[in-house]
Amino acid sequence: MPDPAPPRPPSGGEPTHSPARGPAYRVCTPRLVVRCWEPADAPLLHDAVAASLAHLRPWMPWAGEEPKELDERVEVLRTFRGSFDLGIDFTYGIFDPAEAQVLGGTGLHPRTRERTLEIGYWIRADHTGRGLATEAAAALTRVAFEVHGVHRVEIRCDPLNVRSSAVPARLGFRKEAVLRADAQSPDGSPRDTVVWGLLADEFPGSHSACAPVEAFDAALRRIL
Repeated sequence: MPDPAPPRPPSGGEPTHSPARGPAYRVCTPRLVVRCWEPADAPLLHDAVAASLAHLRPWMPWAGEEPKELDERVEVLRTFRGSFDLGIDFTYGIFDPAEAQVLGGTGLHPRTRERTLEIGYWIRADHTGRGLATEAAAALTRVAFEVHGVHRVEIRCDPLNVRSSAVPARLGFRKEAVLRADAQSPDGSPRDTVVWGLLADEFPGSHSACAPVEAFDAALRRIL
């Protein structure tokens, strides 16, 4: 059995004005808890990936390395947590409100230019079609602009992945380019990448700006 989930921080009230603005270790939306992975989450992640492999393999290169042993998954989550704590990369798990089930994964990734973060996401196969990727991506878009203070947020995906491309379109991102043969499909063949972008001056008028979100730092102080 996985360790019991930690208690949720109290909701309500005003965000703290502590100089320590981030990163956001825990993000709460109406239906989700999006938080930094812990090694103890390995059994829940193990279950979510096993239930979703056929769904993930056409789109996610990392799914080609599955299935992993549970001990391997613990090491992956240790790496995620270490990179998070060092401010190198911010990989999150998507959980149900009770944190009893992993519903997917997401992240804020500094993969491109300065003051730019890229959002990635995947949803457990039996929870697709419910708008959860949109809800998580909207929350992290707010975190990127309002906590990290970035100039630009990107979402990149395979143009054939219609569901994935629908997420940035709903949130007000602009389709900027299709990079031909820019990436590799899980089967090793080249594939195109569609780039969606949202700039800081466009964010206030986007659907993401009004997404209901509470975000907390490493000490569970509210920062958004």
